Amino acid sequence: MDMDLSVLDWLLFAVAGIGTGIINTLAGSGSLITLPIFIFLCGLPAPVANGTNRIGVMVQSVVGVIGMRRSGVVDFAGSAWIIIPAVLGAALGSRIAVGIDEQAMSYTIGGLMVFMLIVLLVNPKRWIRTDSLVMSGGRRALAVPVFFLIGVYGGFIQAGVGIFLLAGLVLLSRYTLSAANGIKLVVVAAYGLPTLAIFFLQDQVHLGFGLAMAVFQSIGAWLAVRFVVRVPNADVWIHRLLIVIVAISAVLFFV
Repeated sequence: MDMDLSVLDWLLFAVAGIGTGIINTLAGSGSLITLPIFIFLCGLPAPVANGTNRIGVMVQSVVGVIGMRRSGVVDFAGSAWIIIPAVLGAALGSRIAVGIDEQAMSYTIGGLMVFMLIVLLVNPKRWIRTDSLVMSGGRRALAVPVFFLIGVYGGFIQAGVGIFLLAGLVLLSRYTLSAANGIKLVVVAAYGLPTLAIFFLQDQVHLGFGLAMAVFQSIGAWLAVRFVVRVPNADVWIHRLLIVIVAISAVLFFV
């Protein structure tokens, strides 16, 4: 496939990539922007768009992780018990061929987004804490299967996985939103390579469009990290962004 897009198309492509990088780094569901771009603007088949999308997601996550690590916003020590089950789940999810109707899947995800919106709006103080809390043994034991299942979802679909990761990290693992975003990026970056390899082996990746989008998404990720580092009440704004993104996602999945 060629990459013959007009100047206006490339401008839209770039804006979408930067916006997606910001949204994915601070919240999630940025794939709801890039997937339509790949399908309708670039003319990729849906399976190829799904695989191509993984390049930008992985690269932007690596950029975000490096930025947060250098800034000292997040301490990644002790997060292996989250990362490993999520990576194993993602590897499984990317290999699954689920015989489910696409419309039924969209309604299911839309329903989950509505539920997430309620969770975000009810008792928002749970989402905005000043310090990460120590997890009990029971919470840690529950976290392993929870993050495995989130990984399965992320490997299979990707769109919206950041929202579910943040919910697990903040409400179950008791991280602050800023710290949770850092761990989330580590998880997505860690499972990005094996899932991308699986799609690549199935010839479902357009390297040209994928790498181009990755450049713009990386710019967005860099801008998002600067926001987290420089804005004192970043968690409050991240919570507000989550509400907006989840509400929009719920509507889009039902349309």
